[in-house]
Amino acid sequence: MKFASFTHAGKAGYGLVTEGGIVDLARRFPDAPTLRTFIAGGLDRAAALVGVPADFALADVTLAPVIPDPDKIVCVGLNYHDHVVETGRTVTPNPMLFARYAGSQVGDGEALVKPLESDEFDYEGELAVIIGKGGRRISEADALSHVAGYACYNDASVRDWQRHTSQFMPGKTFAATGGFGPWMVSADEIGDPTRLTLATRLNGAEVQRTTVDLMITPIPTLIAYTSTILPLLPGDVIVSGTPGGVGARRTPKLFMKDGDVVEVEVSGIGVLRNPVVAEKA
Repeated sequence: MKFASFTHAGKAGYGLVTEGGIVDLARRFPDAPTLRTFIAGGLDRAAALVGVPADFALADVTLAPVIPDPDKIVCVGLNYHDHVVETGRTVTPNPMLFARYAGSQVGDGEALVKPLESDEFDYEGELAVIIGKGGRRISEADALSHVAGYACYNDASVRDWQRHTSQFMPGKTFAATGGFGPWMVSADEIGDPTRLTLATRLNGAEVQRTTVDLMITPIPTLIAYTSTILPLLPGDVIVSGTPGGVGARRTPKLFMKDGDVVEVEVSGIGVLRNPVVAEKA
């Protein structure tokens, strides 16, 4: 099953994505006003609605970030060997984690905003892992049973601000710089996530490609490690790292600019597509 958050006629909602459009789940489950709260109650509640006529055509809604209101977004740095090599760093014994804020995200089709303060706006295609069943100190053996589903993510980075200090936060949380979508595909449809392929395209040209099995710290370990720090909750998001090919490490450098279109595609999920606009003074 596919699940998306959206706005329609100025009202926020979420639903089940079908061939015909979107089945409005917010209307049918008033006890769960958001996709995050629906996930907490169990995705299986939507199974009976598969095949129901859509309430909205996809063209008639504006897709929002898959989870607009997560309790936490945990991002992973340097989680593919080719990205470690291109940055000149070394593999660390534990995953490099940093946080994003929900307000820095946009949905599929919405514009990523290159901020006024920088001309070093870089793409980072990634796989997002959405937690379904919360827990503390989750074991690696049980970790995938805690996953609700997966989505595409563009952890776009303002590189010069990222380099202001050893902490990444300034370059990772500018407004409207993280793309999250177009929807979440439930974990039961994905099965083994290591079989997935991730690709990023800028203006139609492929700039990144990897298979998820090449992660340095795999998804079960990320879940176990993160849940040791604090409890994971339904709707939490782990953004699992970008492969090599980022614009800052190319010769010449390749940064996103006004008028560009960036796409992140994950096999079995779909394509997250965002135009890029330059912020106006």
